[in-house]
Amino acid sequence: MAEIIDGKAIAARLREEIRQEVLRLGQKKVTPGLAVVLVGDDPASRVYVSMKEKACAEAGIYSDEYKLPADTSEQTLLELIDRLNRDERIDGILVQLPLPDHIDESKILEAISPQKDVDGFHPYNVGRLATGNPLFKPCTPYGVMKMLEAIDCDLTGKEVVVVGRSNIVGKPVALMCLARHATVTLCHSRTRDLAEVVGRADVLIAAVGRPELIRGEWIKEGAVVIDVGVNRVGEKKLVGDVEFAAASKRASAITPVPGGVGPMTITMLLYNTLESARRRAGEA
Repeated sequence: MAEIIDGKAIAARLREEIRQEVLRLGQKKVTPGLAVVLVGDDPASRVYVSMKEKACAEAGIYSDEYKLPADTSEQTLLELIDRLNRDERIDGILVQLPLPDHIDESKILEAISPQKDVDGFHPYNVGRLATGNPLFKPCTPYGVMKMLEAIDCDLTGKEVVVVGRSNIVGKPVALMCLARHATVTLCHSRTRDLAEVVGRADVLIAAVGRPELIRGEWIKEGAVVIDVGVNRVGEKKLVGDVEFAAASKRASAITPVPGGVGPMTITMLLYNTLESARRRAGEA
């Protein structure tokens, strides 16, 4: 039976380390600051933003929230981002996605200063990640890498299969695994004979957004399985992209859904904000 990789416990340890570092920086009169911008009234986004606010408060990070109506113009949002780029109290800017249809998401993300892009979505930071010299790593993939570190999973020479090719998770996590000397296959829901490809994985990272697309019997004996997917089935049940019960009988270690990768995303957002503040303090 697989070891359950407890994302809540790993995140709690990291958040305590972050809190201690924030206290240390405070002795230099530097308080990390994060601005979170929410446009509209999407229920899931509201919940996520409130979780970020709480996490910042617990870590001692200054948090500035901007909750704008859904009919906010693109120009108004760009002007706000420009002010935040120039605000010396703010080390990180996060614009909660998705944005209303009338706002060009790419234009907004590109308006954020790369030095404050703690989500790691700006083309400058994507390019630096691709060339092996990242300024900020995207939060969810970064959390995945921290989970692998927590269970002492050395990727050197391992076959890593990433299922999912999004800019938010699939592509960046593949690049991060390459940087750790893994042999990486990046595939997706249209990959021919997906079962055969998954079956080669020493480490499987599932981020395709399809409930239990990856069957338990596909998993290689002893593989490590990181399930990034969170899919609602019915009114209350949440499942991942991997058939958990069957996969856990074959894997050596596996993340649950919920309670796996989820808690790591906000944790790494706090970490990136802290890193940005360290640069402001002249430490990096």
